[in-house]
Amino acid sequence: MGAVRRGLGAFGRFWLDFLVGDTPELFVATLVVIAVAFALAGLHVASVIIVPAVAVLALVWSALRGRVKSSA
Repeated sequence: MGAVRRGLGAFGRFWLDFLVGDTPELFVATLVVIAVAFALAGLHVASVIIVPAVAVLALVWSALRGRVKSSA
């Protein structure tokens, strides 16, 4: 049972590192974009405009945040 637990723990740590990596804000932004897409699933016209706008805002926010970190 200990080997299974260690294996599952290693598997979970791998996926956490793979998904979150060095930029956890992009992981959170991705979850927000997916949540917005699901929330607007019935509103096709609005979702075509809003979901890409949220994605672009998330990328711009991440780039600005990275720029501030690199200049400090």
